[in-house]
Amino acid sequence: MNKIIDYYSGFDEWGRLEREPLEFIINSYYIKKYLPVTGEVLDNGAGPGKYAMELAKLGLRVTLTDITPKHIRIAREKASELGLTTKFHGFHVLNATHLKGIADEQFDVCLMLGPLYHLQEEGERAAALEELYRVTKPNGVVFIAVQSRMRMVINSLQSPSQWRPNDNLDAIQTFFSDGVFNHKDEGRFTGAYYFHLEEVVPYMENKGFKTLELIGSSSFAATLNEGQMQHWRDQGEYEKLLDLLIQTANDSSILGISSHLLYIGRKP
Repeated sequence: MNKIIDYYSGFDEWGRLEREPLEFIINSYYIKKYLPVTGEVLDNGAGPGKYAMELAKLGLRVTLTDITPKHIRIAREKASELGLTTKFHGFHVLNATHLKGIADEQFDVCLMLGPLYHLQEEGERAAALEELYRVTKPNGVVFIAVQSRMRMVINSLQSPSQWRPNDNLDAIQTFFSDGVFNHKDEGRFTGAYYFHLEEVVPYMENKGFKTLELIGSSSFAATLNEGQMQHWRDQGEYEKLLDLLIQTANDSSILGISSHLLYIGRKP
């Protein structure tokens, strides 16, 4: 856990979602699709709170947790800057595997958009999902982010120097088998776990959730380079492209090539 805290203490996660907005735009569309009009929300492993701020703007009552103290400080500051402090029930430094002080069946909606793919041990992943299940009300909706193993294989093949030790085929084959990645270069992305696409829904359902939808958080955008994206901006059709990315985000043919997947489920 110290590696995760150290990494995010020096990383601008809020800025990442500003610089790379597609993930945020597509996830937000599908989150809003399933949101109740009113209710209590837990943003668990919220980072600096970009999603939490949007939910608070909609009038929902938000509790925010993250393991990194810097993120909690930034989230408090952002809520104050945006005039949203009264919409927050609390800002807590907590590990997703043990939500100490959070009551059973407290929330109508729970987000866990970061913690699961940072947990490389199956026992830790199971504990995080058990805690999420515990704090969600019956009939409550959950949004859980995971990372795609196939997308990471593609990334490694396309840019091996960026994803060491996945800069040779033996290492890539090992990664494809076990899904565990630890960056060899100091200060790069933390260790993570990546799911095979076909594992995601059965895994979540085995933890007690009923599946509503599975989407690719970047849709097919990974197949377009910046020059190709710029073409559609220059044509004045970028908004139409965004609409197409959103519409196709749940297409089974592109799920595996999206770097992040968003599982949407309900607690029976």
